[in-house]
Amino acid sequence: MRNARPIPMKVLALLLCSSALAGCSLFGKKPAPTPVVAPAAPAATASAAAATPLAAKPAVKSDGKGFLPPGESGNVSIDSIVVVVNDDVITQRELNNRIKTVTGRMKGQNVALPEAADLRRQLLERMIVERAQLQMAKEMGVRVDDLQLDRAIGRIAEAQKLSVQDLRNQMEKDGIPYAAFREEIREEIIMQRLREHEVDAKIQISDAEVDSFLAAEKAAAAEQFELNISQIMVRIPDNATAEVIAQRRARAEEVMRQLRTGADFAKMAATYSDASDALQGGVVGWRQPERLPPVFAEALVKLKPGQVTPIIKSVGAFHILKVFERRSLAEAQAVAAVQQTRARHILLKVTPTMSAADAKRKLLELKERLDNKAAKFEDLARLVSNDGSASKGGDLGWLYPGDTMPEFETAMNNLKIGEVSEPVESSFGIHLIEVLERKSDDVSKERERNNARQAIRERKMEEAAESWQREVRDRAYVEFRTEDGAAAKK
Repeated sequence: MRNARPIPMKVLALLLCSSALAGCSLFGKKPAPTPVVAPAAPAATASAAAATPLAAKPAVKSDGKGFLPPGESGNVSIDSIVVVVNDDVITQRELNNRIKTVTGRMKGQNVALPEAADLRRQLLERMIVERAQLQMAKEMGVRVDDLQLDRAIGRIAEAQKLSVQDLRNQMEKDGIPYAAFREEIREEIIMQRLREHEVDAKIQISDAEVDSFLAAEKAAAAEQFELNISQIMVRIPDNATAEVIAQRRARAEEVMRQLRTGADFAKMAATYSDASDALQGGVVGWRQPERLPPVFAEALVKLKPGQVTPIIKSVGAFHILKVFERRSLAEAQAVAAVQQTRARHILLKVTPTMSAADAKRKLLELKERLDNKAAKFEDLARLVSNDGSASKGGDLGWLYPGDTMPEFETAMNNLKIGEVSEPVESSFGIHLIEVLERKSDDVSKERERNNARQAIRERKMEEAAESWQREVRDRAYVEFRTEDGAAAKK
């Protein structure tokens, strides 16, 4: 629900990545290392594993890597070794399956495919690095049991708004065996844990680096600005006809006409706006243009304080925005006290079976029960809320300004302690909000430095991970096999 925080499910990236060629992985960027010259061959285990090609009856169970036992006769399924990696191998079947999977994802996301030879080279190099990492993890005893794997897959399904069974059905519909998907997730988790041990835990950040980072941030803040804005929103009903849309536009145009003749913006908002902040004069508050929808930001940055935008049409409404004040981020950061709010909410998401109108109607019924003391907020949140905070009774903890979506924050800021809001609509769905506590907290140097330290850590982790993966690749014995079975070291 929070605006400034990433979804905590890193493993979701598997399903969202636009291309394996972009270095996408379940837990973050995993760049394809540059091929290097391999060291001398290790013990004969690699050579023994590298016999080509292998044949077996189709009915014989494989070893999970695409191999079938040799020496079988009858109808045969030929597989061959493409690369030897230390004492393991990558087979043609494994490579073909990876190419098929990645090609399907790229086509599904309308990403242009590279030449077949380039795709094969990129994926093979990535598979070599993965195989070397998995071997290292095995030697170090890194394991992921089935219970941990089931939980991770459950979080993937939840992030996709699916049940695990629905996710499984979708996988198989797309031609991806569910068992193979599970093992792919297991391997990604193992590699992430290995990276955390070998890379993340070893990163050091000095005070001098933090000082330098903060100085650069301060200089950048002097160039950035934020705006104090208010809005008037004329909502377009779901599935509105052209006639209804025209009527709503006419209402927005009447508001604009009155504003141009000197009408008070706050009064117009209270009279005409359909937004939850209407009775507060449409006040949105201080916002950086980058945090607003592009269509709003583009219109607002051109305005001086006191000016209003033209009528702006979004997916579900017509908007008129006014700029009241403008200040640099450096000025904003100089404000000593920041109000924190501890709040909780009940969220109903809009789905094909739950329209926005239905969600609002249901939340109004819940609000009536709360106002009449017929139910407790935390009990209703646990029962019906579609948010991850439901298990905690909807408690979101202490929120700083900017932690939530603008619509949510505006409604929350206008509540008294213990007061429950009317239904509030955001891009996440429809909310009921209750404010539990408020406090003022000085923006301490410690918090500022901690934020800087975290930003530096993330940047260093990216760089260190790249270097570490190159080292893993360099240390691995890699032998490429040609079609005739000859070995070629690289």
